[in-house]
Amino acid sequence: MNLLLTFTGFQDPYTLGLVGEEEQPGPILSLVRSRSFDRIILFSTPRTEKNTLATIEVLQAAYPRMIVEVRDFPLEDPTDYVAILKGLRSHINEICESTPKANYYVSVSSGTPQMHACWILLAACGEIPAHILNVRPERFVSKDRPLVFEVDLTSSDFPSVRSKVCEIKAPYAIPPDFGMVVKELGIVGDHSAMSRALEIGAGLAASSAPILILGETGTGKELFARFVHRLSERPADHFVPLNCAAIPKDLVESVLFGHKKGAFTGAVSDQTGKFDRADGGCLFLDEVGELPVSTQAKLLRVLEDGLIEPLGDEKAHRVTVRIIAATNQDLGKAIKRGRFREDLYYRLNLGEIRLPPLRERKSDIPKIALHILDRVNATLRRPRRLSPSALTRLQNHSWPGNVRDLENVIERSARLARQEVLEADDLMISEPVTYADPLAVLPEPNEGFSLEEYITSARKQLILRAVELARGNQSEAARLLGITPQAVHKFLRKMENNFNRS
Repeated sequence: MNLLLTFTGFQDPYTLGLVGEEEQPGPILSLVRSRSFDRIILFSTPRTEKNTLATIEVLQAAYPRMIVEVRDFPLEDPTDYVAILKGLRSHINEICESTPKANYYVSVSSGTPQMHACWILLAACGEIPAHILNVRPERFVSKDRPLVFEVDLTSSDFPSVRSKVCEIKAPYAIPPDFGMVVKELGIVGDHSAMSRALEIGAGLAASSAPILILGETGTGKELFARFVHRLSERPADHFVPLNCAAIPKDLVESVLFGHKKGAFTGAVSDQTGKFDRADGGCLFLDEVGELPVSTQAKLLRVLEDGLIEPLGDEKAHRVTVRIIAATNQDLGKAIKRGRFREDLYYRLNLGEIRLPPLRERKSDIPKIALHILDRVNATLRRPRRLSPSALTRLQNHSWPGNVRDLENVIERSARLARQEVLEADDLMISEPVTYADPLAVLPEPNEGFSLEEYITSARKQLILRAVELARGNQSEAARLLGITPQAVHKFLRKMENNFNRS
């Protein structure tokens, strides 16, 4: 089987010719018309989605027997060699395992020059046994120079190329204690997006370059910062976390850089700043987007020359600190609004880790839920378990607060449960407060739907939630629900009896 691997580009499937609106075949169509392929895998980046869809349509219409497969390549920067190599490696391993006897061909005509270079690097190194195909521009085509030019970098004609390229280390080498640190920190999940983030973090750990961790609230940004620090050669206890959003704006510089006695009103003694406390280790700046612009300028200077100057001190001194910053903000928008310095963003973003929200890695939710429940059970007299229906409900929830939200639900539900096995309606999932019509969330009646079961489940949830809000006070819970204390007591007693009988 002849298998073609190629990115889609802005010239696919057609490109405008030199005369009027005349369309000419793009690189992919030119290849397919010149060579015979049984299968094509198109790597589609966010910016070429329309080109990919149009290319598929043309290929399927012209070559109905050809198998066309699309693989999404979530690449933000099409010139980032490391990201391109990482992404290609993950796909290539899977492709080679599923089609070990295929004749592989790689196109270096569509996509960016950086993509072309990465293809050649992987082929020359032998990671993919592929022939390199290039489509020449028409002005270079002649009898001696055909439209499609082929180079087989895996042949013995290129030993020097292959030996030199293979001396280059993988962008992210996994440290030997990787698994141990993951386990000790309680990082759970094997979704591809999570695995990618862990590999990037492990690869960046050994360097001293700043890292920017991006992710929604509750995705575990501080946990990842600790993961990177633990894999570095810095002392494990030299990790200093700081929530920039929690510092009063007039005290930010004092907290970061320290101050001398008398530097300002209320400075009754010297104070050591966070940079000095983290000297030789790592300073984690959570919610770095909340720093005042004036402080951002001073932070940039520390990143550039390693010098800090405490307030009230005329002499600066040097510190050796690895900066890991994190934010749930869109810093691009903050830069446009003048709330974040562009030069600081690029200085912090030498290494970037994006943490996926929980809703984008639903396959990990059952594993995380059971891991949390194990931890909670260690503090309970009677261990709890989750039923399959409970796990399904957890997996289908959107989790606006991500892992932190899931942790709260599991712990709250386990502590309030009156029975050993938690069913779906025992989960105390609180939806975020909105002004939307509450009736809009009612389920759609369908075949097999039971109104009685739904009302019973909703009643149970409301009573348990009221008892939680009332901190166990049944009379207060009854007042919140608008029912009698006897009704609440009767309901809880019935649950207790059912549990004892089971």
